[in-house]
Amino acid sequence: MAAAEPKPPAGAAAAGRLARGCWSAFWDYETPKVIVVKNRRLGVVYRSVQLLILLYFVWYVFIVQKSYQDSETGPESSVITKVKGITFSERKVWDVEEYVKPPEGGSVFSIITRIEVTPSQTLGTCPESVRVSNASCDTDEDCVAEQLDMLGSGLRTGRCVPYYQGSAKTCEVWGWCPVEDGASVSQFLGKMAPNFTILIKNSIHYPKFQFSKGNIEHRKDGYLRRCTFDEVSDPYCPIFKLGFIVEQAGENFTELAHTGGVIGVIINWDCDLDLSASKCNPKYSFRRLDPKHVPASSGYNFRYLGLGTPGSSSALAVVALKEQGRCSKVQGSFPSWVMGGRPPPCSSGSCCPRFAKYYKVNGSATRTLIKAYGIRIDVIVHGQAGKFSLIPTIINLATALTSIGVMADAPEQTVGPELCASEPSRQDSTLTDPRGLAQL
Repeated sequence: MAAAEPKPPAGAAAAGRLARGCWSAFWDYETPKVIVVKNRRLGVVYRSVQLLILLYFVWYVFIVQKSYQDSETGPESSVITKVKGITFSERKVWDVEEYVKPPEGGSVFSIITRIEVTPSQTLGTCPESVRVSNASCDTDEDCVAEQLDMLGSGLRTGRCVPYYQGSAKTCEVWGWCPVEDGASVSQFLGKMAPNFTILIKNSIHYPKFQFSKGNIEHRKDGYLRRCTFDEVSDPYCPIFKLGFIVEQAGENFTELAHTGGVIGVIINWDCDLDLSASKCNPKYSFRRLDPKHVPASSGYNFRYLGLGTPGSSSALAVVALKEQGRCSKVQGSFPSWVMGGRPPPCSSGSCCPRFAKYYKVNGSATRTLIKAYGIRIDVIVHGQAGKFSLIPTIINLATALTSIGVMADAPEQTVGPELCASEPSRQDSTLTDPRGLAQL
């Protein structure tokens, strides 16, 4: 008698049945069953929702958002600025070379409107500023020798000396003396500043669409010499008065000129490239960028070393230059190369220095410190360009049709006289009800 064949393990049989079932189910076709509900209220709600979805896609998605377009944000941009104007203070006349910092004409620059000048600072000892913490003292024991305060004016000597004015005393320091608040003189430059003109030349480029444009009209009749910006009559004359910019930003010019501040000039290039290039125009807006309502950090100021005094530099340096044949006469103030280094080339036997950071008085190194308050202008350029593209159009159109249920309603369509029949068919009599969903 032959031996019985061993049976396969129960786990293997179960796995086989599962695999066959999955393979059979893979080839099944599924479709939703449509139920017709004869209820006018539900029908009104259903069609209203479809209408709202349709309006959303037509009006917002396609018209407002222009989702049928391919888009590019953040154009490549170049900004060149130029300021013109002249003003005066209690002591001198100021031109562009003196009140615009930096002078290169970039997208960020400052127009000085008020200065506090500390002239003739020399390296020596003097009372520390009362605004420095722990600077006030009564005796020498209150001052630690060779202590250096990072927010102070120099290295403390350990002596307690009388302040510049009043009966107060502060610790003596070794540094550039006198300190800033001990001998500074304030000058206001903002009397004529509202009439300063600022040319803002801007060019943009959208590399995806190979589209470029600028904000200056191409004319050869000297148009820019006699125009100023007007949104209606002269939109392509980017010459703005400083007073106009401050006014459009909602600020008081006199107050801003005294405390300083940062004003943003925002140029927006939103371009529909399906239209002609003449429809792509810059839009300007202005607003203050720094937090003026925060007392701890309101306003804008910076420090720099100003011009030296003509004739106050080292006579030895002048004599040496003359002996070398570099110049026969000196015009204006002495530049930093008086302290050493190579002077700039001279024309017609004259040296014409423009800036002096350090100079010498009686053999002592001297400088003029200026704390400047001003209006900083930040030119900010942004925008977006769009152009028709087939791919986003198909994607958004398919999304819209799916959302309103056009594809889902397709199996319900019938032909012949039963299209608008009031009585349900015998086959679906158990699934329809004139009163709604009572039979479900």
